[in-house]
Parts: sequence; structure tokens; C-alpha cells
Amino acid sequence: MTPDDYLRQILRREDAIAGNLSPVTLVLLQVQPAISAWAGSQLVSVTPSGSFAKGTANRSGTDIDLFVSLAWNTTEDLREIYESLFAAMQRQGYAPTRQNVSINITMNGLSVDLVPGRQQGLLTSDHSLFRRRANTWTKTNIETHINYVRRSGLSQEIRVMKLWRQQKRLDFPSFYLELTAIDALSSQRSASLSANVWAVFKYLRDRFAGARVLDPANTSNVISDDLTSMDRLQVCRAAGTALASSNWNEIVV
Repeated sequence: MTPDDYLRQILRREDAIAGNLSPVTLVLLQVQPAISAWAGSQLVSVTPSGSFAKGTANRSGTDIDLFVSLAWNTTEDLREIYESLFAAMQRQGYAPTRQNVSINITMNGLSVDLVPGRQQGLLTSDHSLFRRRANTWTKTNIETHINYVRRSGLSQEIRVMKLWRQQKRLDFPSFYLELTAIDALSSQRSASLSANVWAVFKYLRDRFAGARVLDPANTSNVISDDLTSMDRLQVCRAAGTALASSNWNEIVV
């Protein structure tokens, strides 16, 4: 079995369930009434915004991200929006936890991140989000994120890297990982899946620690700030270990 065959066999095993029985669809149906009751007439939409929307989801180890869009004329400030959604999830018995821009709940045994945002205008998909750790706000565009990752054509490479991250228990946020894989292969890309993944590992080992990664929807938003220098160093070291392996089954299974 070639390295490409080995990785594609793993990806087939990890194909995410699609359609009406997909985890993201079932979670959305379950949580939508609670969010609608909280937001009332200010709710614009609740939509998948993470791996399932981008085509980079795996059957195992994939969190579900739902973006909660509120109308541009919502009067509450961003902190109030964030905290009131947190309180609403508490009242529903979900035992939420605060993250940076999201609120995490567990539903059907799955980790679900709710990201509340307010439209910046009536005719734009740009949104303002509360950043809890910095006690400030940022502008972003979820549609831009989804399209950027989908158009990269690197869903298989990204899915392999996500499995590696999960199995090595690395702190490496998904969007940061996706952007990093795209950057790593921006100037070199092979027809071979394994060669591309290998190139990503080399980038992680040699360049990741000092690489500045920006939000494609807002270059003032520095995605690489999501990890500390020590967190990035751990990713570099894990990539170095992968590159020193003699078989792919030592890297990802």
C-alpha cells in the first residue's frame, strides 16, 4: 500500500455523515428553538460555520460550530449579546463554558461552539464579534472563511492534519490549522496527498513558530495570536517527530 493509499483509506473511514442525519443538522434542529427564543426578532440566522461548512470535517473528533447572526440594529452591545446567550444556554440546562469568541455546550455527546455576532450593516455579511480574552471586539466574515478554505482545494490534506492534531492531543484551533496548511502549500503543491501533508509538516517544524497568520476577512485580526509561543513550539516539536517517523502509521492512524 502506498502512502497515498494509506491516507485515503483513513479518510474514507473518517468521512463525515452528510444529509439529514449529519451531526450538524441534528444539533442545529435541537438548539435552534432555544436560540430563536433568546434572540426573538433580532435573529437573522443560525448556520454551520466550521469544518462541516468548509468540507474539512472528520467523523471523529470534530467540533460543531454554529454562527448566530443578529441584525445590525440589535441594541445590546457585543459583551451583552455574548453574556445573554451564555445565560440563555444556562437556563436551558446546557452547562455552557465561555471561550474567546464562542460559547461551548455539549449536545448529543458532541462539543458545540456557538459564536454570536452582530451584522455591521443591513446589506453586508460582515459581523462584529466580542473577544472575551481581550475584552474588545473584532470584525470578521464567516462566508469569507468558508469560501477561502473550500476554494483552496486542500480539504483532504487539512482533514489528515486535523486527525493528526486530535491523535497527538495538540492545542491547535481548527481555523488556524486550516490557514496554516493553505499557507504551507501556497507555493508548492503536489498531485500526491502524502507529499502535500509531508510539506505541511516541514512548514510546521521550520516556519510555523514565527509565522504571522491573518484573518482573510480582516487583516487586523491576527489568528496566530490564538496560541502562545509555547503552544506553537509544541506543534513544531510534534511535526518534527512526525518527520522523523519511518512509517505513516506512526504519524496518523
